[in-house]
Amino acid sequence: MTDPARPGFAAALSNRKMQMLLGFLAFSAAAAGTAVAVQAPASINATDRAAIERIVHDYILDHPEIIPQAVEKLQAKRMSGTIDANRQAIETPFAGAWEGAARGDVVVAEFFDYACSYCRASLPDLSRLVGEDKGVKVVYRELPILSEHSSDAAKVSLLAAERGKYMPFHKALYGAGRVTRDTIFAAAASVGIDRKAAEAAMTASRYDGEIQSNIALAQKLQATGTPTFVIGGQVLSGAVGYDALKAAVAAARTK
Repeated sequence: MTDPARPGFAAALSNRKMQMLLGFLAFSAAAAGTAVAVQAPASINATDRAAIERIVHDYILDHPEIIPQAVEKLQAKRMSGTIDANRQAIETPFAGAWEGAARGDVVVAEFFDYACSYCRASLPDLSRLVGEDKGVKVVYRELPILSEHSSDAAKVSLLAAERGKYMPFHKALYGAGRVTRDTIFAAAASVGIDRKAAEAAMTASRYDGEIQSNIALAQKLQATGTPTFVIGGQVLSGAVGYDALKAAVAAARTK
């Protein structure tokens, strides 16, 4: 009978192979719920396979923390794949709905709602990011889901983007406080968009495609609210703060 303690057996299980096997088995265990079902690859002979299964089974029971770690890693890998498959749609701005470097090496995409206080709180962090990092481009994606005036604000914002006045309008509306028709009109007027043009934008159907596309992208990214940031292969949820945004940008650069 093969002894798992023998040098030959140990050599057959390199650290990397064992790590890969543990990761796969940990995910399998998590997917199975509380049951820990361990099965080694069929290419290994029956005696060694039984020994491997026993070792890994015992390891998982002794270190159950690897199960959520493995699941988290798998989920992150799947999300990175989803981002890659939709990257062009995520990182291509609508008209002038962006700031920072026109040809930045890292794109920060924010899905936001003007009625979102956490989005408002994130504005200084984004401003600081593009101010300090000349290689970052921030793309703003309208996701009007929170209030009865969110859609009106989003459509006037897209009008401002078409007119090359996106960021002034963006900051003016956030600076106006709670989103109402009056604050939308005031923010629009502050950048030279009259009330008639703003009202027309609110009822225009030409912006519906952009908004629906953003909603569909947010669903693919499993966004649970606003703000949601997409940076490199990561999705960050909520007002994560400057340091987290900066770290995600750095991580995206390394890849």
